[in-house]
Amino acid sequence: MAKNYSVQGTTKLQREKHVSDAIALSTLDAPEPSEIAMALMQEYIEGNCELADARIRIIEHYRAETVHA
Repeated sequence: MAKNYSVQGTTKLQREKHVSDAIALSTLDAPEPSEIAMALMQEYIEGNCELADARIRIIEHYRAETVHA
């Protein structure tokens, strides 16, 4: 059965744990997430956006950054 990571299907405490676990795993052999990624993860923890929305916003941020480089 798939886990429910939606804002509606989780508590703030559960979202904090999901984000903490994900960051721990992703930084095992890589740099820490960017400031924008961390800010968006905080928005998810607070219940202000879904993970899918955060992902889209991160991709859009880096696409825009690439265009302006």
